[in-house]
Amino acid sequence: MSANRAETESFSPLQWGWVVILAITLLRLAALGLTQLQLYPDEAQYWVWSQTFDWGYFSKPPLIAWVISLSTAIFGDTDFAIRLPSVLFHAMGAGFLLMIAHDLKKGWAGLWAALIYLTMPGIAISAAVISTDALLLPLTAGALFMLMRLRAGGGWSFAIGLGIFTGLAFLAKYAAIYFIVGTGLAVLLDPQTRRALLSLRGLLAGAILLAFLGPNLAWNAANDFATVQHTAANANWQGSLFNVSEFLEFVGGQFGVFGFLLFPLLITAAIIAWRHWRDPEYQIERILTLFGIPALLVVAGQAFISRAHANWAASAYVAGTLLVLLFLLRGPAWRRYVMAASIAAGSLFWALTAIVGIQPSLVAGNNVARGVRHLQSWPETVTAIRTAAESGDFNAIVFDDRNVFHQMQRYGGDWPVEIRMWQRYAAPHNHAEAVWGLDENTHGPFLIVSERAYDRARLVADFGGVERIGEIAIPTGGHADRRFTLYEATTHNRVPRTAEYEARQAEANAADNSSE
Repeated sequence: MSANRAETESFSPLQWGWVVILAITLLRLAALGLTQLQLYPDEAQYWVWSQTFDWGYFSKPPLIAWVISLSTAIFGDTDFAIRLPSVLFHAMGAGFLLMIAHDLKKGWAGLWAALIYLTMPGIAISAAVISTDALLLPLTAGALFMLMRLRAGGGWSFAIGLGIFTGLAFLAKYAAIYFIVGTGLAVLLDPQTRRALLSLRGLLAGAILLAFLGPNLAWNAANDFATVQHTAANANWQGSLFNVSEFLEFVGGQFGVFGFLLFPLLITAAIIAWRHWRDPEYQIERILTLFGIPALLVVAGQAFISRAHANWAASAYVAGTLLVLLFLLRGPAWRRYVMAASIAAGSLFWALTAIVGIQPSLVAGNNVARGVRHLQSWPETVTAIRTAAESGDFNAIVFDDRNVFHQMQRYGGDWPVEIRMWQRYAAPHNHAEAVWGLDENTHGPFLIVSERAYDRARLVADFGGVERIGEIAIPTGGHADRRFTLYEATTHNRVPRTAEYEARQAEANAADNSSE
């Protein structure tokens, strides 16, 4: 009787962890089904990719397009189905962290790990949109689970799982490289990891990873390494270097991604783990820092050199969740209160974002929530541009903003004439320009729909017989209107993008800036 009771108690926290993950997932699915917000431009771009199978796309590996394609094939071509994988993947990520934490520390640790992860502010937002991070983080959690089990003496199935999850993580986002970096450091510094991976099992995991990477590498080679060039352009090392403000903005952003209470504790936990570098009690914490801190350091360095978005180091918070959990479960009671407060704050933040999604008018005119304008009024925008196109005899509609272009593809259906992208630079800088760029084979007359005022002079310079024919202003739920200037043009005579051309444009930009 007592033995059965003890067995039941030992598994009860783990079972409760699964119940909590299921409950949160159902709540998020309900909120997703009720949201009134349309796709963000990047989401629309991923949907466009999903219409054509490939081993890679202009700026990202292919997994996000494959997942959207599968989801919409099963559940219908709706915004809900496009975003659905994010909720399900994050539930999977929480499940892997639940199991890792349960392996590391029996009792309620697994439940707390799942709650910390699911209530992270960054996850609250990520679960409401489809993004590469929504796939990368859960797959990284799966890879970490397989590695930890393999390190503990697990068999061939965990080696296979490690190869599969690491390979899929790379196909989700190339930031999976940080997991490889962490694994390499663990091999150097941790004897158990070294024994596990420098073996036939480790060789198998590596072979599976290469099998996953092979087709994408071949695609990149066949497409002039477009994704690599895009990544280099994002790094922007040709711009103004050494930016303290960008560094501080990135660091400040991490409080918003991981949590204003948890981020400083994560740094504290990492420092303490290495202060006790001889203490075997902190061995797991030291290993976990290898999978989180390098990403933060590298991206912080990138921010200082040039720029970095807050989510570029998001993969750090998979291992970071476990690291901060072990810190909070150790030592004085106040740490558990901090954990509870962080989970409560994160839950409140998610509830507020869900309410805004269901009723966007609540933040109408709020400057802090001005980004919501990008998630509203796209069908109305399509209708207005269609009306303008039907008012004349046009052979093509030309856009100067790839975000607008992809939204027209998503919400516009079949257009009566071609829709094409104007190309600002000598070579395509995005997927829309690469596939639908306006070339000499497209003949006028053209309807030009311009949103980017700062590029308008060089835009109209590429056309002949240009006449301004009007403007469109689309209300966006109490935020700034979405505005377009419309032109009619008879011919397309693209000015060669020579060095002299770029120098003239730079001078014009400088003159415009000095006159403001």
